[in-house]
Amino acid sequence: MTSHVRYEVQDQIGTITLDRAEKRNAMTYAMLGDFIEAVERAGADPTTRVVIVTGSGGSFCAGTDLADLQTVPGERRGVRGEAQEKSRWWPLVACPKPVIGAIDGPAVGMGAEFTSQCDVRIATTRARFAWNFAHRGLVPDTGAGSWLLPRLIGSAAALRLLYSGAFLSAEEALALGYVARVVEPEALAEAAREEARSYLVGSPLSQRLIKDLVYAGFERGVVEHMQVHREALTTCFRSEDHREGVASFLERRPARFTGK
Repeated sequence: MTSHVRYEVQDQIGTITLDRAEKRNAMTYAMLGDFIEAVERAGADPTTRVVIVTGSGGSFCAGTDLADLQTVPGERRGVRGEAQEKSRWWPLVACPKPVIGAIDGPAVGMGAEFTSQCDVRIATTRARFAWNFAHRGLVPDTGAGSWLLPRLIGSAAALRLLYSGAFLSAEEALALGYVARVVEPEALAEAAREEARSYLVGSPLSQRLIKDLVYAGFERGVVEHMQVHREALTTCFRSEDHREGVASFLERRPARFTGK
């Protein structure tokens, strides 16, 4: 990976940092590839249970670096893979582990898209979100703004943001339920880790299945969803994590889950 994307692990919490502060962490094509690689690495890393995604220098991500974009022919811009390659378009959704967005400063364009792909978002008081694709003659570039965002905040609120490209403040995002919590900038890192630690007490097997059921459930009818749900429930009942969860409760001790 380039020096603009960092992946670190501490106490079972993996942190992916966009580190191009001089450009407000704007994404080049090379940086985007490294970001996708970092998310895949975190998803496969047995030492990581929860993933935090954040930016450096008081910004989350200012979107695509337009100077870099100009070097790519128009017909090839934004085409990162086939439609079914979710890990290329929605790497944070495809990650099998809980993903927390720790957002400080602007999250614009692709940056806003990646916040939508996080499972949970924590923002600072100076965080701002903008899906400004209409200002550039585009639709939301990862598809998250047109598919995930309406499911997160409702179609009317999403369309208003997509049509206007206007900024959404941290307070407005909290009121819409888009972010779970708003903190001062200096408290963001610890707030995200506090959220992550609260997930570490759960079964990683359960969390992986829950995440898949929720996101895939957006695409299915109720009957199909319940068929997959029953399969997931059967898997859980047969798992070591379920046996450990019951044993730890009866023995009044913390659970020691293995994800199996």
